[in-house]
Amino acid sequence: MASSSYILLTALLALAAWQAIASDPSPLQDFCVADNSSRVLVNGFVCKDPKDVKAEDFFLAAKLDTPRDTKMNKVGSNVTLINVLRIPGLNTLGISLARIDYAPLGENPPHTHPRATEILTVLEGTLYVGFVTSNPENKFLSKVLNKGDVFVFPEGLIHFQFNPNPYKPAVAIAALSSQNPGAITIANAVFGSKPMISDDVLAKAFQVDKKTVDWLQAQFWADNHN
Repeated sequence: MASSSYILLTALLALAAWQAIASDPSPLQDFCVADNSSRVLVNGFVCKDPKDVKAEDFFLAAKLDTPRDTKMNKVGSNVTLINVLRIPGLNTLGISLARIDYAPLGENPPHTHPRATEILTVLEGTLYVGFVTSNPENKFLSKVLNKGDVFVFPEGLIHFQFNPNPYKPAVAIAALSSQNPGAITIANAVFGSKPMISDDVLAKAFQVDKKTVDWLQAQFWADNHN
């Protein structure tokens, strides 16, 4: 009986530990400003000496009130991400921010954030948004958002935003639950990888002929992040 209780306790502790490290680790002090000059490699960034920390480590004149250029790529959107690489003070705090500008009929194409849940609010215009659940259901959940509306994209799931208005742009602000959420744009990753994935593999996966895959791989898959 004692042995069974010990095994159960061990399993519960392991589960608790796994949940504790399932996202960005919690800070163990007030802050851990990233020391970008350090050559030490850790999961995240080495802390700057607290005696050397300044207000500027937590500040960025990001000009997020300024419209971005949405003509820089074919998808008609521009993502301005504010993460730990731009504000060192975000290190270990588990949060980042993005402004997303959409041209008329522009989209932030299907992508995932491998390390973050996203909560998005529309500041101007209208957005058609959605995400797809994991295998085997692959359920598609979507919604049309208007100014002031909020939508959540669960961590790791493929999602998108599309501006359905052919005449007016749209703007959104998103918060993400990681200092460095990452982004994997599906089309870019599959058809624009370096080196390229074998067209035999992709033709089989998408059930199309290799000529179609070759044509897709020959396209210029631009990044809409800056």
